[in-house]
Amino acid sequence: MEARPLKDGGFSYRYHPVDGKPLSLGRDKAEAIRKVLDLNGQGSDEGTFSHLWRLYQESRQFKRLAESTKDQYRDNWKELEKVFGKGHVTQLRPKSVARYLRVYREAAPIVANREVALLSNLCKLAVERGDIDRNPCKEVSRNPEQPRDRLVEKHELDAFVAWALKQGKSAVVLVSMAQFAALAGNRRAEFLDLHWPQVDEEVVRLQRAKQRGSKSKRELVGVSAALKEVLDRMRALPGYSPMGAVFRAPKTGNPYSESGFKAMWARLMQKALDEKIVEARFTFHDLRGHYTTYFKLQFGSLPELHADPATTAGVYDRTRVVSRKAL
Repeated sequence: MEARPLKDGGFSYRYHPVDGKPLSLGRDKAEAIRKVLDLNGQGSDEGTFSHLWRLYQESRQFKRLAESTKDQYRDNWKELEKVFGKGHVTQLRPKSVARYLRVYREAAPIVANREVALLSNLCKLAVERGDIDRNPCKEVSRNPEQPRDRLVEKHELDAFVAWALKQGKSAVVLVSMAQFAALAGNRRAEFLDLHWPQVDEEVVRLQRAKQRGSKSKRELVGVSAALKEVLDRMRALPGYSPMGAVFRAPKTGNPYSESGFKAMWARLMQKALDEKIVEARFTFHDLRGHYTTYFKLQFGSLPELHADPATTAGVYDRTRVVSRKAL
C-alpha cells in the first residue's frame, strides 16, 4: 500500500497488486487498510475493538482476573460492542470517549465508568501491539461517583428476613445468603460457592476476593450464635450433603450462578418493595456496609475487610452518629 502526499495536506492511498495496475483506496488510512486486508483474504476486523476484545480475553492479564470480574467485563463488552465493536482503534478520539460517558450512557453514569475502564484496557493492549501510540481513554475524566451511603438498619433487615422466610424455598436460601453477608461481612463472590467442608462449629474458611499471588488472604470467620442459626437452617433444607454446597438452589442442589442469583434476588427485592416490607432497595454491597457499621458499634473498631483500611472506612463505614469526649 502506498501513501501519496497531497498538496492540501494529508495523504491518498493506493494498493499495488502483483502484476496489476494500482487500485485507489481513498484518503482514510483505516479504511484503506481494511480494503487491503479484504483484497488479501485476511479478516476484515484486524485492529478493530472486536478484534482487541478477543485478544484481551486470551491475555494473561484477563486470565488472572477473578471469575466475577471476567463476567462483569463480558457484560460491559455487550454495551461497548454496540458503539465501538466495528470501530478501528486508530480512529478513537478522546471526544468519542467523552460522548459515550456523558451522552450515550447518560442514564447509567457509574456503569459507563466501568465500561470505559474496559475500553481503556483494550486501548492499552493496542498501545503494546503498536497499533496506536497513546491511550485516548486516559485523557478523559470519568463521571463523578458518590459512594453509596445506604445503611440497612437492623430493624428493617430483621423484618425483611422474617418476611422472606415465608416466601418459599428459594427465598429461604436467598435471605440466608443476605444474612451471611450482614453477619460475616463477606462479598457475595466469596461465599456464593461455599461448601460444607469449609465450615465447622467454630469457623467458616473463605478466600478473600480481589487479591492474588502474595497478597492473597484466607479468612477465618468465627461462627456466632446468629451465624450458626443461618448455617443450621441450610443444613435442615432438603438435599443436604456434608460435601455439598451450603447455599444451594432448591431445584438443582447446586450453588446459584451469578446471573441466576441476580435474577432471583431482584424478584425477591421487588416483591418486598411492592408489599412495603422495606421502604428502599438494598444490595449485598449495602449489607457489607451493615456489617462494618454494626461491627464498629459493637466492638469499637472497624473490621479488616479490605487490603486498604481507608477503603473500609470510606466505603463501608456508614455510621451516621459520631460520639467523642470533650477535653
